[in-house]
Amino acid sequence: MAQYKTPNVYVQEKSIFPPSVAEVATAIPAFIGRTEKTTYGADASLLKKPIRITSMVEYAKWFGGPYLEGFDFTSVKDEDDAIVGVKLNPTRPVAKFILYHMLAQFFANGGGACYVVSVGGYATTNADGDEVEEDPTAAAEKGLFADALAAVAKIDEVTLLVQSDAIPRMYDATDHIHYYNLGQLALSQCDENQDRFAVIDVIDTFDGMTPANTKKMSDDLSTLRGPSGVGMANLKYGATYYPNLVVSSPRSYKESKVTLDGETMSSLEGKPTHAMLKTALSRNFMQLPPAASIVGVYSRVDGNRGVWKAPANVSLSGVARPTRKITNDDQMDMNVHSSGKSVNAIRAFTDKGTLVWGARTLAGNDNEWRYVPVRRLFNMVEESVQKATAFAVFEPNVPLTWLKLRTMISSYLENLWKQGALFGATADQAFFVNVGLGQTMTEDDINNGIMNIEIGMAAVRPAEFIVLTFSHKSISA
Repeated sequence: MAQYKTPNVYVQEKSIFPPSVAEVATAIPAFIGRTEKTTYGADASLLKKPIRITSMVEYAKWFGGPYLEGFDFTSVKDEDDAIVGVKLNPTRPVAKFILYHMLAQFFANGGGACYVVSVGGYATTNADGDEVEEDPTAAAEKGLFADALAAVAKIDEVTLLVQSDAIPRMYDATDHIHYYNLGQLALSQCDENQDRFAVIDVIDTFDGMTPANTKKMSDDLSTLRGPSGVGMANLKYGATYYPNLVVSSPRSYKESKVTLDGETMSSLEGKPTHAMLKTALSRNFMQLPPAASIVGVYSRVDGNRGVWKAPANVSLSGVARPTRKITNDDQMDMNVHSSGKSVNAIRAFTDKGTLVWGARTLAGNDNEWRYVPVRRLFNMVEESVQKATAFAVFEPNVPLTWLKLRTMISSYLENLWKQGALFGATADQAFFVNVGLGQTMTEDDINNGIMNIEIGMAAVRPAEFIVLTFSHKSISA
């Protein structure tokens, strides 16, 4: 108590309200991949350094533009041997480096702030000073991505992990195991940090162009679920989506790398065939793994409805169509499987467009952590409460401190309940917060400096199966 020595009227302010819980962000993804630029400023390296951006303008400032591909065309002639069109020969279904276009899809679907980590460039310079396109092995690429993932682990703001740019360099059957191993590393990081969630793509091997292509959806799903796919650990911290998406933007190209009957496009400037190539290339749409679009949807739904709303039955922007048509029968095997690894479908519906049509984690048979919004809600609440209660470290472990903490946490959870995040007719049905001697602590706990707080929440779950029962109504007098 202050000592007063001069007669006067003194004013004191007394705080009667407990501190509040500041809610953490829920949809801040980290994208890992290869970029055009790997240095910034005076040759400062960008490699394996998470950079926060909020737009494609910022991305271009830090990391440059898209990867410019090369394409081979054959002319189409009529009976008089006149060129009437051009035909694109078999090409890889997904571009070699896709990070730029992934970010474009993220922002198009409602994404905001995110982090980008470069693991290398599109090309390197050889001993003669010539630019040579990078062609890393799958194993080497996995090592670079793993290092970048370790750097992301130190960024507290990150809540989502996306590594889709690794897929094009791990596309073959002998290499896809490296991508799924990266997915397992991401799940492990989520479990260790307990504040993030991994969105993992199923490698879609259907190129959609080769008539002889016989790869089936069941093959891709079996690979994901098999010994060379994602392991069984920490499945509650991740979700997968399938199939790939044909997006509305065309693939990027460089005229000197585009050929028609052996001639480069740049040498055809001013000729009718040049215009034919321009038209054909404008219709040569990108195919991308869906994870970038999905985390954009997460961000949009979180902002509009809340993290507890399932990010499903939501349309995808900038998407022409999925690469495969999935039916109800197809999705039965995707949604519920004996392996426990659920795969969320992306489906095209008449008059509705392309929709996300699933909301399960990889732990699809787990009664507690089956749904994406439940896992992400707990992530948000756990981290928010953890940060908010830090003031109590080294405070006296006494009833007054317990009351402050219980009141603070209860107020936060009640607000969530009022917003519809928790299930229950009353607040008592929706959650509980217990702390105190004889309730959550023993005298031995207090003597050892331990304060135990128990929090329970009845999280709302999505109505995944709606059953309508109809019957004839009997006619009564």
